Amino acid sequence: MVSTGALRAHLLAVGLAGAVATSREVSLRSYRLFAARDPRVTIGLDPEWAWSQYDLIALMADKCGVSGDLRHTSGPDVIDPDRTLAALDAFAERLAEAVRNRSPVLLGTGHPHRLLGFYAAIADALSAAGCTVLTPAHGSCVDITTRFGLRTYNLDYVRGVALVREPGARGAARATGAHTHSPLPVRVALAAAVDAGGPLPELVVGDHGWVCGAGQLGFEAIGLGDTDDPALFVGEAEGRVSVVVPLDDAVRSDYYRPLTRYVLNRACLSQ
Repeated sequence: MVSTGALRAHLLAVGLAGAVATSREVSLRSYRLFAARDPRVTIGLDPEWAWSQYDLIALMADKCGVSGDLRHTSGPDVIDPDRTLAALDAFAERLAEAVRNRSPVLLGTGHPHRLLGFYAAIADALSAAGCTVLTPAHGSCVDITTRFGLRTYNLDYVRGVALVREPGARGAARATGAHTHSPLPVRVALAAAVDAGGPLPELVVGDHGWVCGAGQLGFEAIGLGDTDDPALFVGEAEGRVSVVVPLDDAVRSDYYRPLTRYVLNRACLSQ
């Protein structure tokens, strides 16, 4: 069991909150691109409202604790650990609700090298508690536009968590999967679930395109978001994403283990 105080100290000690590795310059660039509706940053969300860069800074200051000062343009960005803790509690409550309802759940990540263990532990606990962890479109091809051009990936599942791999990947890339912010994997998975006529997810858990893509299609979604991920927080503000936990999503994978224990304990799930 991890106490709230101990977890807060951990968040600050390892850079999950407090001063994070994501720079102010990177975050501001994301806000500018989102305001211009760049799909690389909207990652599957079609915003209902007009969002200026100023609006996004104000939103992220409220949701994450970043500086709301427009004159602050450089240096490390900041996440308020108390906002992270409050969001983790809401995240855990939504998992507990899924267990109470025996809800089918879909989990997926675009950060498998960092976050696979976090989601896999949740998938294991949900399955043990009686939820169906869905794995639709396993093995399907997904064409994703990258900075290197159009690439084809395979949709795979590891311990119930969806990710994409490059065909023929070897070594660490094969073991963990590829990094992507694209909403296309979750669209492929959800379309396959619909076509199969089987259960559809009542909750999608993940990050980046998995959360925004699912929320845009009307599926309840919860996940993790960094200071340069305005789409998730806009989705939450507009009511298409239920919970976003503000934290650095690219620290060492073992740094997320206390969060896993905290969330599972709060959701009354055994690990």
